[in-house]
Formats: sequence, C-alpha cells, structure tokens
Amino acid sequence: MSALDRKMLRDLRQMPAQVLAIALVIGCGLAVLMMAVGTHRFLKRTRDAYYEQYYFAQVFAGLKRAPRPIGDRLREIPGIAALDLRIVDEAVIDVPGLDEPVVGRLISVPVRGEPPLNRIHIAEGRQIDPLRPGEVLVSEAFATANQLALGSQVKAVINGRMQPLTIVGIALSPEYVFQIRPGTLLPDDKRFGIFWMSELELEAALNMEGAFNSVAISLMHDTPEQNVIDEVDRLLKPYGCTGAYGRDRQVSAKFLSEELKQLRAIAIVAPAIFFGVACFLLNVVLERVITTQREQIASLKAFGYSNRDVGIHYAKFVLVIAALGSFLGALGGEYLDRFMSHAYSQFYHFPVFKFETDWTLMIVGIAATMFTAVLATVRPVYKAVSLPPAEAMRPAPPANFGPTLAERLGLTRFLSTSAQMVLRELERRPIKSFMSTLGIASAVAVLVLGRFGVDGVAYLLNFQFSLAQRYDVQVTFVEPTSPGVQRELELLPGVLAAETFRSVAVRFRSGHRTRLSSITGLGDQRDLFRVINTRERPVHLPPRGLLLGEKLAEILDAKIGETLVVEVLERDDLTLEIPVSGIYNELSGANAYIHRDHLHELLQETNACSGAFLQVDSLQLPTLYKQLKETPRVAGLMVKDSLVESFQKTVAENQLRMQKINMIFACIIAFGVIFNTARISLAERSREFATLRVIGFTRWEVAKVLLGELGILTLLAIPLGYLIGLGFCAALAKAFESEHFRMPLVISLKTLGIAAGITLLAAAASGLSVQRQINQLDMIGALKSKE
Repeated sequence: MSALDRKMLRDLRQMPAQVLAIALVIGCGLAVLMMAVGTHRFLKRTRDAYYEQYYFAQVFAGLKRAPRPIGDRLREIPGIAALDLRIVDEAVIDVPGLDEPVVGRLISVPVRGEPPLNRIHIAEGRQIDPLRPGEVLVSEAFATANQLALGSQVKAVINGRMQPLTIVGIALSPEYVFQIRPGTLLPDDKRFGIFWMSELELEAALNMEGAFNSVAISLMHDTPEQNVIDEVDRLLKPYGCTGAYGRDRQVSAKFLSEELKQLRAIAIVAPAIFFGVACFLLNVVLERVITTQREQIASLKAFGYSNRDVGIHYAKFVLVIAALGSFLGALGGEYLDRFMSHAYSQFYHFPVFKFETDWTLMIVGIAATMFTAVLATVRPVYKAVSLPPAEAMRPAPPANFGPTLAERLGLTRFLSTSAQMVLRELERRPIKSFMSTLGIASAVAVLVLGRFGVDGVAYLLNFQFSLAQRYDVQVTFVEPTSPGVQRELELLPGVLAAETFRSVAVRFRSGHRTRLSSITGLGDQRDLFRVINTRERPVHLPPRGLLLGEKLAEILDAKIGETLVVEVLERDDLTLEIPVSGIYNELSGANAYIHRDHLHELLQETNACSGAFLQVDSLQLPTLYKQLKETPRVAGLMVKDSLVESFQKTVAENQLRMQKINMIFACIIAFGVIFNTARISLAERSREFATLRVIGFTRWEVAKVLLGELGILTLLAIPLGYLIGLGFCAALAKAFESEHFRMPLVISLKTLGIAAGITLLAAAASGLSVQRQINQLDMIGALKSKE
C-alpha cells in the first residue's frame, strides 16, 4: 500500500460519521434506481411473456348481436391472424355472506378445446364440463377476495332469470391481469368478478344461439392496427357495434401500461433527486477537505508527487465513499425490488410472478453511481492539483471583511458577542452560507416529496367521492328505460333521493383524431352527482353543446366553439355534429357531459335514462340490496363506500408502505445533509473556536456560535425547501399524469409540519454531536502559528 493510500484511509477514519452519512445518501439514490428500474423491467417482462404465451388479443369489439357467419367475413380482413367470437354479458351475482350485490362478467368458452385467444390458465380445479349445467370458472382475484373455494355456489340473475352457478375452477386470463370494471376508476375484487361459462349454456341463457356479441382479434406482424379497426367497425356497425379498439384501450392492459409509465417516471425523477443531493454533498465535503489540507498538498508536491498523483489520491477518496454507498444501495435496492414485486403481485394477476435478481441492472447502477460521484468532484480535484506548492504552503488569504449590516445599523448593542459572531460569519461568507442553506433545503424538499403521494391520493379520494360523487349507490339498467323508473327507485326501502342520468356510447371525431368514449346527460338537479373543477367549484352545464373534460379536449385537440362529429354507437344510422360549449379541468377520467334535454333532442327519443344515483339510509342497505339483486332490469350496481373501502385495503396500504420507504430515505438525506454541514463548518473553524476557548470563552459560548449559525441556516432553509419540494412534486405529478388520474398538486400542512419537524430534529442531533466535538477541541493547537 502506497503512502498516499495510507493517508487516504487515515483521512477517512478521521471522519467516519460524515463518510457514512454521504454513503447512505448515495445508497438511497442507487436503491431507488434499482427499485424503480428493476420493478419496471420485471413487470414488463412478465407481462409480455404472459401476453405472448396465452395469446392475448390486439383488437376488441363489442356489439349487440351478430350471426356467426359474419365471422367468416371478419377473417377475410387483411392482416387478421386469428379471432375469437364470444358471448359476453354482465349479471348481478348473489354471493353467500355478502349483502351487497356483485357484478359478474360472464364470458363464453368453447365447448371443446381452449379459446383461440385470451387463453385461460387454471390455477386450481378443472375445466368446465359442458354436460354439467351451471359449472363456471371464476377469476382468482374475485375468489380470493370472497373466500370462494372449489365447489362453492353463487346465484346469478341472467337475462332476468335466477340461475345457480357452481365453481369448478379458479382461473387467470391475460385479459384481466388488472381486474377492474369498465367505467370505474378503482378496482374492487370483492364486488366485481369474471366468470367463464360454457358457450352452449350462455347461448341458451341469453337467447344467443348461433350469434355472438364480442370479438377478439390478433393481428399479423406489421399490420396497421387502425386499418383493421376501421374494417371491423364497418362490418359490425349494422349489428350495434360499440366501436372496435386496440389493446392500448383495453382496460386491464391500459392500467398496466400506465403503471409501467409511472415506474419509468419514478426511475428518472427520484434517483435524479437523490443523486443530485449526494453529488452536492460530495462536492462540498471534498472541496472543504482540500481547503483544510492546503499545507499537506503543498508538502506532497514538495516531496515530488505530481499533479496526477494528487488528483488520483483525492479521486480514490471519493470512490471509496461511493463504493460504500453503492454496496449499501445494492443491498437496499435488492430488498426494495423484491418488496415491490410482492406488492404488485397483489394487484396484477399472473400465472407466474417470480422475482429474479437483475445482475445487469445492479452492475450498471453501481457503475453509474461511481461515475456520477467522480464527475461531481471534478472541480475540487482540479482545484487541488492546480494549486502551486508555494501558494499552498501559505494559509488561505483572509476575506476582505468590513462592517456588517447589523453593525452599520447600530444593532450590535442589542446582541451578545456570540450572536454578533454568527451574523458576521453568515454575512461575510454569503456563498458558503447560501450553499449550506441550499443543501439543507434540498433535504426539506425530499421530505416534502416523500409524503406527496399520500396527500395527493387522500385529496383525490375526498374530491371524487365526497365533493363530486355524493351518492351512496349507482344503479345501471340493462337497457335505457322510461323516466318513471325514478319514482320506482324512490319507493324502494331506504332510498332517500334518486337522480337519473342518460349515458350513450359514442365515437368522437375531430379532424384526424378519433376517440371511443361516452356522453353523460345530466338534468338540472345535480345534488348527488356534481361536475366540479379542480378549484372545487361547480361547473355550469350549458343548455346546448358539449362540456368536455380537459383531458378529453386535449386528446381530441378540441377548442371551445369547435364542432365535433359524434357517432352514436347505440344506433348504426346516427351521426351528430355537436359544438363544444365548455371545457373544464378535472382530476379523473376523460369525460364529456351534456344537458339531458339536449341529448334527448339529439337522439330523437323521449326522456329515457340509463341509470340512477341513489342516496340511501345505511340502516336499510341490506333490504335494498336484496331487492335490487332480484330486479331483472338492473345490470349492475356500484356501492361507493365499498369501492373506497376496497381501495383503502389495497392501494392505500401499498401507498403507506411506500410512504414509509420514502420517509426513511428522506430522513437519511436530511440528517446526512445537516450533519455534514455542521461537521464541515466545525472542521473549517476549529482553530478559531479553539482560540476562543483560549482567550476565555466557555464551551457553551463557543458552541452557541456554531449552533446559532446552524439554527439560522436551518430556519432559512425550511421555507426554501418548501418551494423546491413544490417543484419536485409538480415534476412528479406531471410524470404520473394519466387518462384515469391526474395527481393534484396538494401538500398538506401535516406534510409541511413533518418536513420541518424532522429537519429541526436532524439539526438538533447534529448540533449535539458537534457540541461534543467542540468540548474536545485542542486549545494548545490554537496557540501554534501556521506561518
């Protein structure tokens, strides 16, 4: 081992706490990088393999009813590799032990063999025996949530008739990796399930012999998807086709794609913040180490060491710290990667969800960490090697001091000697003070960012389910029905108020842009379902024309006053031109609203309604549920409290776990930054403080100088950290933006208080550590002249 290497190890041993603090910050950055990138790659690989192995379709279309010979014409469309003609319907399911009605999606499976597309994986049990009526397969998520086992029975209202169903298999499908009912924002595995039935039995139950109402299509390689979609729409439009769409619009695949997009955003934003703070710390520490070792650098050069030798010496100093941080980060990243994979297995249902260590990612991450650390310290290393020996042998020239602002204003007579020293140091070294403040502020910003997701989700839930959707139960009907149903609903047990609505599936066209969506017609009375903007203010519904959500307007590139072409998918002969009368900003979905009277006029119909919002007496909910389960006209129900409860037991719990991880990392950064700031300041001024002790200052008086500086810097850093944290949160919210949700830029007072509290605690802990060092200062050394 060379002399310079021994010196490097000696220097590192003299500052173990600082080295560990910086290494932990570096390790946090690498751990977050490995967690986000590793989870993204693992989830993407698992998804792609599952889609390929189980023949997940690329184009889907729903319709009312078409004869099976139409399938031959579909097969003639250029580019189609395979297709599956199916029967799909929704039914109200009565699950034993569950008061609320459940919505079940019924999907037909061939009598013999497997479906050509969207093949089913049997996790438990067996395939359906077509000779045994009432046998079904059920989705794993639904079975787990309701504790259903093989042999369990449920009852389903199919086409107005109650039919018992026996579960003979628990299954998975690439079509429902993420099980969520179309039209809803949150998953509810307990109250929405997938049931696979024999094709013959479902045909008989729905009077669909020789017909189908759903088609799934796979494409040949390099086939333009839109061309196939246009042809499918053309052929199936006379049969009530609600619009063909690609895999990117399929509900489960879309949610999974957006999750991957968000993981990609985390992999960019979060590690950049952690590495940025670590680089800042390394730069400051090394620069100040070099400042305190001017004489040593001069001596090394005087003994014949070249600039290259000195530069490599300090580069090794940085690499050792970075290597320790990389080791800690690799361990933490591996643990977090496994943790996230386990968490995702609760939401996304794959036949195999086995975690494997990504060694390539780990090696690349460590190499990137080391490179970033060296790059961050190029300037101080260059400063060390370019320092001439003769200049380095002399002490650094003193600053050009003058009277401070407090002294010029005559305020010093009101201040103690220690307070005057604090103000002089801060004012006479503004750059140093600003950089220290910026470092502490970055810690505050990371603390704010750590809780941002929790604040955003909490606000989003309150906004959506308390301010906007104030109903208790949403009922949808099998077919649009007469407005007299409102009175019937109000007479049901426990119903306090009811508001009906009309919803119609449409395809919007704006120039070359198209979008499958729906228009919801609302009446003048909107107490249970309100359209409100992000400022929590009700939005006026124009008497004529469309009111578009900002997201849908962005997708269609629509402006107020422009006219949209609207194809009504319920009717094969109706295309409308409707002007855009208003655009409002919203937090979820891509919605379009219209005044209900205007919608009826456009559709040339009487006051039909598609569903209703109900306000219900909670004490009579079981009685209401029982009656709704037996009502043939009811296609489905959504119980708001149950949906929120399901969300809080799944997504919210996962958010809480992530919050704990984020807060641990944020606390490490806060302590690392503040502790290093205090220790570096002590190292720079140890001779000055020792001199104060020699001339008669007590230990506490000397400590007050350094602790006072640290306290002022911390207090200045907290509001600056809030501003920086707001910028971090805005960047993350933008990266997380999707069609389903827009994360609101909301930071609660609790978050601000926690960020400030942890920062102050870190400052207090650092101050106590530094005070012990002040008590152990070498006063004899202060009497020795450096000249």
